[in-house]
Amino acid sequence: MLKIIDSEFGNTEGSCLHFLRQNQEDLRIELYRGLLDALECRAHNENIRTGKLIILPSSFQGSPRHMQQNYQDAMAMVRKFGKPDLFLTFTCNTSWSEILNSMEGVQRPEDRPDIIRGLPHVHILLTLDSKSKIHTKDDIDKFLSAELPDPCTDLRLFQIVTKCMVHVPCGTININSPCMRDEQCCKSFLKQFKDDTEENVNGYPIYRRRATEPVQVGKYSIDNRWVVSYNPWLIKKFNAHINVEVCASVKSVKYLYKYVYKGHDAASVKIQKEGALDHDEILSFIEGRYVSAPEATWRLNEFNLSHKSHTVVRLAVHLPQQQLIVYQDGQEAQAIERAALRKTTLTSWFELNKNDPSAHNISYSDIPQYYMFDKSTTNWKKRQRGGQNVIGRLPVVSILDTERYYLRMLLLRKSGAISFDDILTVNGLRCITFQQVCQEYGLLRGDQQWHDALNDAAQFQSPRQFAMICDFVHRYSEQTGPRYAFDDIEELLTSYNLSLQKLHPPTVDLPASVLEGANFDVVEEQAKANSYTMQLNSEQRNVVEILLSAVYNNAADTSKCYFLDGPAGTGKTFVYSTLLHTIHGRGDDVIPVASTGIAATLLIGGRTAHSVFKIPIDLNATSTYNLKPNTKEADV
Repeated sequence: MLKIIDSEFGNTEGSCLHFLRQNQEDLRIELYRGLLDALECRAHNENIRTGKLIILPSSFQGSPRHMQQNYQDAMAMVRKFGKPDLFLTFTCNTSWSEILNSMEGVQRPEDRPDIIRGLPHVHILLTLDSKSKIHTKDDIDKFLSAELPDPCTDLRLFQIVTKCMVHVPCGTININSPCMRDEQCCKSFLKQFKDDTEENVNGYPIYRRRATEPVQVGKYSIDNRWVVSYNPWLIKKFNAHINVEVCASVKSVKYLYKYVYKGHDAASVKIQKEGALDHDEILSFIEGRYVSAPEATWRLNEFNLSHKSHTVVRLAVHLPQQQLIVYQDGQEAQAIERAALRKTTLTSWFELNKNDPSAHNISYSDIPQYYMFDKSTTNWKKRQRGGQNVIGRLPVVSILDTERYYLRMLLLRKSGAISFDDILTVNGLRCITFQQVCQEYGLLRGDQQWHDALNDAAQFQSPRQFAMICDFVHRYSEQTGPRYAFDDIEELLTSYNLSLQKLHPPTVDLPASVLEGANFDVVEEQAKANSYTMQLNSEQRNVVEILLSAVYNNAADTSKCYFLDGPAGTGKTFVYSTLLHTIHGRGDDVIPVASTGIAATLLIGGRTAHSVFKIPIDLNATSTYNLKPNTKEADV
């Protein structure tokens, strides 16, 4: 029976994934302005559009993007109400009387997977009422304990704690314990004795564990250092393992929400296909996925995977005529007509401010609390009830997507806007960019925008995403005006078959990072190339010759893709530097691209892929790269 249930769910989920795969080529997501550009160029170039990678969209329940959206929704609640106060992990007790009474003969609970499989193991985040908040270490001691209770005072509590709330001894006592990783306990046991609770140490308090006489639990002698924190009232009520932790900082909050939305169980699989490098998220999801019968039953009954007390409305943040559109291949013209008639949550907010004076004092992020967005008419309608349980959320926008980032900054602060032009107008003067508007309002004094971006990321982004943003800010936080000026002048000169390098403009006082890459001395580069080449060993020299041949040989059968690998210290970076100096010495341009800023700093003039190809830092189902046709970047 269990196999049948598992198989049926596999068929159901497989059908959904098959539909998504079959529609990857038919359904496209594009910017409104991008569609117009594509139509204008189609007569000249039928191959202007490239195919998409196979993605698993956020609309598929349980996909990584779906979990990421839920995580951001949860963090929106944290922004609104503050962090949760308690984190509970509840695991059922197989010795509950209801389970034992279902046993037959000499059966034990582990002999009846039809009963015990799928029983509660749940993670719960609780936000306490303002009058019950945990403020001091005395409050912590009132809520929970990490000590063995006195059996003379409360024998039942003592029995439950010793049975359900004691970490199985590990370390040198039991090296084969399941919690052992690299000879260390992954749960950080054995704890240390502590006479008093300490607050906020690495995101969690250090609970009071006073030195007492050990007690015998099974074959081990146990003291307070092995006790998992608990709430006495809860474990007496449910007679089960209920671990209670106090959330002491935003750092721990990020971990807790990622834990709740970590996604399905999956096997770790590495697939290597010869001759191709595919990014197939659907295939990865299927081949790494495993499903148990209880999960299959739960999903077939369409029970919720999670529940939130508040509804989070996701609001659009897009530039003029750059709203996202889903359309079928070959129906671009019809999609443009529909897009002209349908409003997004942002453009509809502009209309609301024009027609409803009562909305003028409500910011864009707060509008869902007072108005409901009708998807059929694409209009905001005044709520009659229930607004107190609704939260608006603006999507996270990477600072790499400069104009959208500054537009989002303005939408968080400005209320009553009636159009994009209205947002761009400051004291009767129309600014050219949203960044300029932020400057006029004093939002970009010094490096404040970078500090704001990092503070926001530190609170609500995962460690990996935060590291990538820090990487970008470190490399590109210099004043961008001179770089834009160089790019504009270079683009203008290109139309006359000229360049800054050929005209030798007068030297100007620019940051070194701006001058780097804008120009180079050919004679100096030739000298460096000769010096580097003389130092190459035979294997390195062979690699350089092969790659230079590939660069300058335009034959159709010449390979253009190579992979250079070797242990640390074998001279890979030196080979790259030799190639760069040689190409520069021949008067040609080259852009070294790396996946991270740290790797890019090892290359001469190195830049990140996010910078060169305008790739958003955080990728999801609606992400679009910002490399536009007919620009200098696209020409390169």
